[in-house]
Amino acid sequence: MNTAASPTALHATGVHRHFGTGSRTVHAVAGVDLEIQRGEIVALLGANGAGKTTFLDMVLGFTTPASGTLTVLGRSPKAAVSAGRVGAVLQTGGLLHDLTVRETVSMVAACHAAHIPVDAALERAGATGIARRKVRKCSGGEQQRLRFALALLTEPDLLLLDEPTAGMDVRARKEFWETMQTEAERGRTIVFATHFLQEAADFADRIVLMRAGRIVVDGPVDEVTRAGHRTLTGIWDGPRSPEEIAADLGITEDVVHQSGRVRFTTEDTDGLARVLLSDGLAHDLSITAASLDDVFLDLTADDAQEERFEAAPEAVGTRTARPAPEGALS
Repeated sequence: MNTAASPTALHATGVHRHFGTGSRTVHAVAGVDLEIQRGEIVALLGANGAGKTTFLDMVLGFTTPASGTLTVLGRSPKAAVSAGRVGAVLQTGGLLHDLTVRETVSMVAACHAAHIPVDAALERAGATGIARRKVRKCSGGEQQRLRFALALLTEPDLLLLDEPTAGMDVRARKEFWETMQTEAERGRTIVFATHFLQEAADFADRIVLMRAGRIVVDGPVDEVTRAGHRTLTGIWDGPRSPEEIAADLGITEDVVHQSGRVRFTTEDTDGLARVLLSDGLAHDLSITAASLDDVFLDLTADDAQEERFEAAPEAVGTRTARPAPEGALS
């Protein structure tokens, strides 16, 4: 890896990307500002249609922003990819099914002037055991390991992973992230998009959540979960009803009151607890912080109506399948 280069792995300012024209225009990425430093591990989250994949496509140089600026490792995305400084593990594409795993890695290695040994790439990706297997006979998880081996060939400074554990069972996912942790300890910058929120909570230093083409949350995992609504539970003493108290305090979330127990969901559980205790309204109170799942569901609650651009570009005939530019290891 080139450790003497720019300390910024990725810098985006006002990045926009749209598909189609006129009334059929789809704003896939709508003004993204993002800076990722070298060595960070960042999880990119969002519902389908949030803009994750389109943004990663631009970082890889597959497409270019309609407006705004985007640099990768201090240069243009295409230049960074062509120089072998960026590796990618994508969900699909880039594999020839008639070759073996080893033949695939050897063929791609031959395209680069400088690369690590094929056996080393296979070992680090956990793919040595399937080296002689035809790609067409590999499971989805095994094909992802092959893509990981390809991504490691040039010792990239930045690894981009788009749903890297898609098709893997629980054990395979665990082994994959153990391998990825080793790569992170080498100082590599890792950005991954995933639908497995526990993966993000366990592995990432930082969460970036996209919605409708924009970044709506950006921060450390614990900070993100603290920003979500927390739950306060306890035994209700009255005399007023929990619903009345909630209305007085401006709590708009549902209040559950059953068999003498009560549950409030609110951002200010500490303030609510003080009121309940000082007024003798409840006892045996406990507060539970929001999980990453809770925050994700809360912030993307309306996205079922906005899942539009993942399929929409093909519908309007303006987005083609991902190419495989020189240096992109997918």
